[in-house]
Amino acid sequence: MRVTVVGSGSWGSAFSRLLVHRGHDVQVLTLTRGEAAQLNATHENPHFLPGLVLPPEVRFVALGDAGLEGAGLIVYAVPTQAVRQVARWVAPRRPPGSLQLSLAKGYELGTLKRPTEVVEEETGGGAAALSGPNHAEEVSRDMPSATVVAAADEALALALQEAITSDTFRVYTNDDVVGVEFCGAVKNPIAVAVGMSDGLGFGDNSRASLITRSIAEMTRLGMIQGAHVATFTGLAGIGDLIATCTSRHSRNRLAGELLAKGASPDEVEKEVGQVVEGIPTAYALHDLAGRLGIDMPVTENVYQVLEGRRTPQESVADLMGRRPRKERHED
Repeated sequence: MRVTVVGSGSWGSAFSRLLVHRGHDVQVLTLTRGEAAQLNATHENPHFLPGLVLPPEVRFVALGDAGLEGAGLIVYAVPTQAVRQVARWVAPRRPPGSLQLSLAKGYELGTLKRPTEVVEEETGGGAAALSGPNHAEEVSRDMPSATVVAAADEALALALQEAITSDTFRVYTNDDVVGVEFCGAVKNPIAVAVGMSDGLGFGDNSRASLITRSIAEMTRLGMIQGAHVATFTGLAGIGDLIATCTSRHSRNRLAGELLAKGASPDEVEKEVGQVVEGIPTAYALHDLAGRLGIDMPVTENVYQVLEGRRTPQESVADLMGRRPRKERHED
C-alpha cells in the first residue's frame, strides 16, 4: 500500500519505519525542503530519535512539494492543534477511498473536538484513531508493544489492523472511538501531575495514588461522553496511562518535573524540545469538565499550576485536603 505520513517527529518517524517493514511504500511529509533533504541524506532524525538509522525506503518530502496521488492510507502524525490545518491541506488532494488514521492525542482548543472529529469534518471521510502504550523510542527499536485502532466503521479498523500489525507491534481493534481518544488525551495532563509529584521528591506511594485516583477521573468524564467502561481498563486507558506516567521517555512526566522545580510553561516546552500535549490538554479538560459539570481535581490542579494560580506544593495540599469519602468507581 502507498502510505503518506504527515509529520516527521518522533512518532511519525517511528511509525513510518514500522510501515516500511510491513512492506508499504511510505512518504513522510516535512515542514521544509531543508528538513526533507537532510533526512533523505542521512536517514537519521537526531532531534527526535537520536542514534536510530531509518530505512532508506522511507522518503521525506516537503509539504509544499508533496502530493497524495495513489495514497491508500494517510496518517496524521502531528500535534493535536495542527490536525485541522493538515486535514484542510489533505482534503482536496485525498484520493477517493483512502484510509485515514490519526496518531494525535488531545482535544482541539476552542472546539473541544477529538482529532478524528476534526479530520472527518475537514475531509468528509472516515478516520480511525491509534492509541496505547507506544513510546516512539521503543517502537522504533522493535521492542514489543500493543496498541488499539478505534473506528466506528469495523471494516476500516480491520483494514488498518491488517496493514499495521507486525511481529513486534500487536494491534487490537475497538469501536469505542470516543473512549480511546479521550483516554489518549487525558493521560497526558495526569502524567504532568505525576511528574510534579516526582519533581517534589515524593515516592512510589504518591505516584501510585495519583495514577489510581486519576483513573476515577478519566472514567467520570469519559462515561458522560459515551465512552465504554472497558476502554479505561484496556491498552488505550490504563495501559497508556502507566506508560506515560512512569516512562523515562515521557515528555509529559518530564514537564511536570520541570514545573515542580519552578519552570514556567514556556520554559518547559523549550527545555523538552517537543510539543508537550499535556499542556494544551489541561486547558481543554478544564473547559470540558466545566461545561459538563464534572469534578476533575488532578487535571484541574495541573491547569491551576500552568495558569500560575497555584504552586505544585499548593496543588498537593488541595488534593490531600479534599473531604474524605468512600472509594467507589463513580465518586
